[in-house]
Order: sequence, then structure tokens, then C-alpha cells
Amino acid sequence: MAVVALIITACTGINGNSVTPIAEEMEEIDQMTTPYDKNYTEREGVNVIYLAGGCFWGMEKLMQSIPGVVNVVSGYANGQADTVPDYKKVSTGQTGYRETVRVEYDPEKVSLDALLFAYYHVIDPTVQNQQGPDIGSQYQTGVYYTDDASKDTVERITGLVKTRYEKFYIEIEPLERFFDAEEYHQNYLDKNPSGYCHISKVEMSTVSNLVVDPGDYPRPSDDVIKEKLSDLQYRVTQQRGTEPAFQNEYWDNHERGIYVDVVTGEPLFSSSDKFDSGTGWPSFSRGIDENTFFLRKDTSYGMVRYEVRSRAGDSHLGHVFYNESGSPTGTRYCINSAALRFIPYAEMESEGYGYLLDYVK
Repeated sequence: MAVVALIITACTGINGNSVTPIAEEMEEIDQMTTPYDKNYTEREGVNVIYLAGGCFWGMEKLMQSIPGVVNVVSGYANGQADTVPDYKKVSTGQTGYRETVRVEYDPEKVSLDALLFAYYHVIDPTVQNQQGPDIGSQYQTGVYYTDDASKDTVERITGLVKTRYEKFYIEIEPLERFFDAEEYHQNYLDKNPSGYCHISKVEMSTVSNLVVDPGDYPRPSDDVIKEKLSDLQYRVTQQRGTEPAFQNEYWDNHERGIYVDVVTGEPLFSSSDKFDSGTGWPSFSRGIDENTFFLRKDTSYGMVRYEVRSRAGDSHLGHVFYNESGSPTGTRYCINSAALRFIPYAEMESEGYGYLLDYVK
């Protein structure tokens, strides 16, 4: 299976060294076909994707931390065709180039779905030409693909994520051209551990501790979802409904096993983290993999809460509450039974969840 490379935009350095275009480079630009990346050679078992997500120092480090990523290179993508970019030119914001990283990964170890969800986890898609404190067209976010299979995945995941925001300004385009950034930008945060990074340590840690790959649990079509779910399951997961307290399937279930998204099968919670909150709904102190949740502020019914939705299925699960004295961690995930399917410990291996046995004590 081919390995895919992903490129993500990032911040450029402050004191870059200008690179003077030479005649050979300009001739290459004139003759190039899309996509153009003279420093990348396709390799069997490796795929590539290009991601622009603000300062490339942080995005490079983030992608390097994900198991299955084999190489990450900082560079400049999709600018003016007659310009060979360098830091000095790109930092003017006049070249159209985006600070981007090329991500090369082994699809047998990590899916493009996982890389894209990780990308969307750390960027703000609601702003243009900016990420964090960095402002300028070189910081415009974007995902650039080089083949039809990657395009389909990018459009599928982006379409799902886009529904979560009122504004969405991510460029989704084929790669036109990519140039490696200067050497001092490469592995910048390894060379400068205390250097600037617009991605928080918490975000970096969460993504790097990926346990569940969303590529194994894609969301079915709306028609399939409607057909497979009961009326209650559909109302809860697709229409943000709530089932009655103390009158649901799992509120008092004490059997060993895991709880998965009823829509996709994506693993969410372990029985080891389930506790009796006295609320009448299943309550958990943590998830198996915090990457499997998307949290959204909910001001309905005159309250301020945080809705919990599943990552791959975008199912409404329930709400999360903090500073809860009854929870071992201080966090309580209050979840609807109708949003879950329980997999007993004895059946986890046969159901394809054997890799999570150690998460059930």
C-alpha cells in the first residue's frame, strides 16, 4: 500500500536566509506539472499529504509525534508560480505561499483520517490568514492533496468537521507546488526546545497519545444511520436528544467491557472508568482516548454546559462536567445509553477490540 505525505503550513523564522532563485529553478517552474515537489520521491508503503496550519514549527512537531508518520518537512506551498519562495519573500505576505508541512506516513500504521482529525484538533478554522498570534496570508490554513484517494478522504473528513462551525475558512485544494523551507526551520523545536509554538502542550500531548484510529470507524451515510438506529438512538445521537434518567440500558451496568459509539463502533469508554454518579445516566471519569471526543459549548435551557460528540461519527453523546467531587478524576462524562453499544470483555477480541483489552481492568 502506498504511503501518503501530508503538508501543513506553519510560522516562518524571524531571521531567515534569503535564497536567490537560479535559472535552473525558474526553468523547472516553467516546465513543471501539478503537483510539484522536487524533493519528494514516491515510495512504496508511504503516502503524503500537505497541511498548512499556522507556524510550521509547531505543526511539524505535532505530526512527528504521531506513530506511523515517517517524515515531516517544513516548507512553502501553492504560491505564485513564477516565484521560488524563501523565508524573506514569504514573510511579506505577498507571494501567496502558505507555511506548510509535508507529512509522509505509513497508512498501515496510521490513517489519513487520524492525521486530519489531529490537524483539525489544533487549528482554528474560523479565521482567515491567521493562527494564534501569527497574522498574514502565509499563515492561512489549508489541506493540499496529490491524488484522488486523498482528495476523497480530505473532503469527507472536512465535510464532517465543517458542520461544527458557523465560519470555516480552510483551503481544500490540490497541491500545485511545494518548496522545502531553509534548513534552520527543519526540526526547529528539536533544536530549540523552548522555542515558539502556537500549539499548546496539552493539545500536543493529547494528539501524540493517540490510541484509537478513526479510519477504522468511518461514519456511515445518513440513510444507513437512519435505518440501523432505533427511534430513541436516532433522536439522541442525531437530534441531540436526552433519554430518561434511571430508565436507560446502561446506567446501572457493572459488567466489564467497553462502550463504543452506536453509530460507528468507535471505542469511547472503559468499564474501568465507569462510576455511580447518582444521576441515573452512565457516568465516566475519562475516555479511553480523549481524541475520540469533540466538545462544544452548549447554552441551551439557560445553562452553560459542554456537549460531548464523537469524533468519527459526530454523534451527540451527552455532556461533560468538571470539578465533580464524586469522580475519581474530577471530570464526569454524563452519557446517554442510547448513544452507546456495550462490548463485554469476553467478546472484545472477536469484535475487533482486542487491542484495548489492557484498558479494561
